[in-house]
Amino acid sequence: MHSAIEQYYAKRGEILVKNLESRHFEAYYCPNKESALEKVLELIPKGASIGWGGCLTAEQMGLFSAIRNGDYRPIDRFAVSTQEEKEALTKEAMFADVFVTGANALSLDGQMVNIDGTGNRVAALIYGPKSVIVVAGMNKVADTLEGAITRARTVAAPMNKQRFSNITPCAATGACADCKAEGCVCNQIVITRHCRPVGRIKFVLIGEDMGL
Repeated sequence: MHSAIEQYYAKRGEILVKNLESRHFEAYYCPNKESALEKVLELIPKGASIGWGGCLTAEQMGLFSAIRNGDYRPIDRFAVSTQEEKEALTKEAMFADVFVTGANALSLDGQMVNIDGTGNRVAALIYGPKSVIVVAGMNKVADTLEGAITRARTVAAPMNKQRFSNITPCAATGACADCKAEGCVCNQIVITRHCRPVGRIKFVLIGEDMGL
């Protein structure tokens, strides 16, 4: 990555950390995915049960591999084959010690926007797990909340939809059409603007382009 981009992300990261902390989140800025992985593992107690939703950033940084091979109790719905097993583990993850997720977008003033299809990811973010760790590349950061919502709807959702087989307008064209298709992934749009209890949600910001 060019040094100018590194400096740009670092300066915005410093602002965003302060603004997240003002909203009672914990927040950390890491210049790369290697240091981010180290920080996340520092935040997870040994022996903790850990659940997660689909999170490309966590996959890219090697977090899922570290959890599966570490001294933890992964609640891994991607490791089972039947739909019944997947549904059972999805529900179990709602009450894990730690839940790991990404962010579809963040605003520089410290608010997070997530869009979900089935709702399990945003449900766990809102309530259930004792601790939630959000990993997010600085490419997810918009200047304003309005910009974050736009990014989540017109960038993150259409890009994520390319990973699934059922057809929606954005899957076919790459552009949001505000659809009502059966396979729509924009069923819940959640803005997280403040943390209660204090410190339950922890952000690890990464000074690289990560995720979608």
